[in-house]
Order: sequence, then structure tokens, then C-alpha cells
Amino acid sequence: MSSFVSALVPLASSEDGEGGGMHMPTIDELFPQPFWTIGDGTFWSLNRLGLVRIIATLALVVLIYLGARRARLVPGRGQSTFELLIGFVHKQICEAALSPAAARKYLPYIATLFVGIFALNITGVIPFLDVSSNSVVAVPLILALCTWIAFVVAGIKAHGFGHFIADNLFPKGAPKVMYIILAPIEFLSTFILRPVTLTVRLMANMIAGHFLLAAFFAMTSYLFVEASGALKAMGVVSFIAAFAFTLFEIFVAALQAYIFSLLSTVYIGLAREGH
Repeated sequence: MSSFVSALVPLASSEDGEGGGMHMPTIDELFPQPFWTIGDGTFWSLNRLGLVRIIATLALVVLIYLGARRARLVPGRGQSTFELLIGFVHKQICEAALSPAAARKYLPYIATLFVGIFALNITGVIPFLDVSSNSVVAVPLILALCTWIAFVVAGIKAHGFGHFIADNLFPKGAPKVMYIILAPIEFLSTFILRPVTLTVRLMANMIAGHFLLAAFFAMTSYLFVEASGALKAMGVVSFIAAFAFTLFEIFVAALQAYIFSLLSTVYIGLAREGH
């Protein structure tokens, strides 16, 4: 039911106790005030979004522990679920862009990316959490930088520092006089834009999903609580639409985890293979 419960109370009344109209979500929802700080609060502080991250991480760790603590040759239901998940990441993501040996080598990192991003995304549709940790730049940027480091390290290990840099800055077959133009372009596209696009793609999709759901549930609350006459019936329509978008947002949460993981694998594969 996502943002319905949390939106219902503030939308139902204004400060004077009467209807206050429909209150649409704002960007301030993604930057809540901290409720716990250490010292002057300039660095160590915890707000609602940080708490959601902690809850999602702990829930993921507990689920993995419960599913893997008693691994058996004949898997149980929980172990089978995790084996299917890891098998999907291995076959559909890692082996799609890497050799079989490299796919096994990078499977732990790519699988961690996939399940971690999904766990942080799915909180956007869980009641009382109602927000994805990837809706602000910090977490997507850290994940993108981790992939960038893996990309650079993989390339240096495969080709050596000099050859790796040369392969990415000076495309083979191009006239050498063009390197003056091509080298800055290749540096920007390979070493700057890749982590930036990974960050923005994930963050933008989660922001869009959050505001779309919040807007529909806010409209539903307004129509049910404050509207009169035939307009109340429109609340049923907006609620059905909000429910449909909730299902779509679950799909988007999984899709963005898949895309981020697949692109990370592709970049690592490009670094290992060279031009």
C-alpha cells in the first residue's frame, strides 16, 4: 500500500483541523531532518532515509543467513530460492558479458550488486518505509564508484597500467593526428561518464517512482477524505491506479538492479578484453 498510510494523516487535515486541500509530495521528503546526531551533527547523523537503509541491509543479511546457514546437497525451500537467484545472476548477467572463468570470478561482486540494489529499491513500496535509498545520490554514486574501481582494476590486471590506459584513450586504427581530439573524448566517456550515467540512471528512476506513487496515493487520500459527492468515487479509480503503479514499481526495482549489474559486468568485460 506504500505511501497511503503515511500520506493519509497529513492530507486529511490542515493545521486548523479542517481540510487543507491536496498536499503533493515535494523534494524535501528525500532530505528529512536528522533525528539522531553525534557532536555537532555535521557528519555523524541519522535521518529517516538512513534508517531505511539500515533496515533494508539488516533484512537482506538476515534473509541470506537464514537461507544459507544449513546448505544441503538436497536444498530446502529457502536454499532453492537463493540458488535460483544466484543461478540467474550467473547465467543471465555474468556469462552474458564475461568468459566462463571470469563469470565465476566476478559472480560474488555482481550478485552482491544485484541483491543489494534490489533490497534498497524495494523499500520504496513497503508500507511505513515508503522510500528507496537510491532516491538520493549518495548510494547510487558509491555503487557506481565501486564498479568504476572494479573496471579499472580488471583492466590493469589484464593488460598492465600503460596498455590499459592506451587502449582506452587511443583507439587503434584511428589516425594519430586525431588522438588530440579523441583522447579527451575517450577519457571523458570511459572514465567520467560511465560512473555518472550509472548513478543518474538508478537515482532518476527511483525518484520518479517515489513521486509517482506518492502523488497517486495523495490524490486517493484527498478524494476519499475531503472531496464531496461524485468526486469521492474517483478515489476508487486513483486507488486502483496507485495499486497498479505499485506493482509496476516492484518491476522497476528489479529491472534497475538488473540493468546496473549487467552494465557493471559489461564494463568489466570491456576492461579485460581491451579494444
